[in-house]
Amino acid sequence: MRSLWSGAISFGLVNIPVKLYAATERQDLKFNYLHSKCHTPIRYQKFCPTCETEVAQDEVVRGFEYAKGQYVILTEADFAGVAVEATKTIDILDFINLTEIDPVYFDKTYYLEPVKPGVKAYQLLRLALEQTGKIALARVVIRTKQMLAAIRIYQDLMAMETMFYPAEIRPVHELVKPEDVQIGSRELEMAVALINSQTTKFDPDQYENTYRKALVDLIDAKIAGDQGVAAAAPPEKGRIIDLVAALEASLKAAEQQARTEREKQHVIS
Repeated sequence: MRSLWSGAISFGLVNIPVKLYAATERQDLKFNYLHSKCHTPIRYQKFCPTCETEVAQDEVVRGFEYAKGQYVILTEADFAGVAVEATKTIDILDFINLTEIDPVYFDKTYYLEPVKPGVKAYQLLRLALEQTGKIALARVVIRTKQMLAAIRIYQDLMAMETMFYPAEIRPVHELVKPEDVQIGSRELEMAVALINSQTTKFDPDQYENTYRKALVDLIDAKIAGDQGVAAAAPPEKGRIIDLVAALEASLKAAEQQARTEREKQHVIS
């Protein structure tokens, strides 16, 4: 596991050196977009419709649209001028109860690993949090971005949850609230009884991403059935394309695809 950040937790006058590790990772399968005719990976280009030309990365600038079609341009110097100082510290602001924070505020979880010679101070803070039942609300700068964070106990370590600021939480008053309806006491009793009957202790191991498993099984079956395809090699830059050769290659690819389809239909029947 690779450390993403190293610094210290600022706890009063005590600095506790730590390393930061991402605690979670998505298990999504990565797919490439291919051209259906030749199975070549699709390229995405930055193109300017006004100049009718492809735009190089060094010609791209960032603009903020303050009115329809009106932009203010910000340079790298502009961003550097307002960048927050990377202090390399997780500054504890307050201690609060975890139950006071709605889960909507939480963004991403990181593990905090103790670094010598700060192990004793790390354990002191962890045990103090455990004894008081509190979490620490802190401010941290990661990659020039200032974030609100919560430090809490996770198993034998401490974890840090990055959080959204209140201004980043979208207001619910813009949505249509459910109408006031009369709920019968018997209906409510049955609903509560149903919830109680299905209440259990949380065991994360019993939950599985069945959609991902089905996709993996499908991919494995296609590979086992020799249904893989090879991408056509893209022409070299600056090379004049032989039209006849290109047509022959396209015809050959179409014939191969048709043959594959016939073989699949034969297997199904």
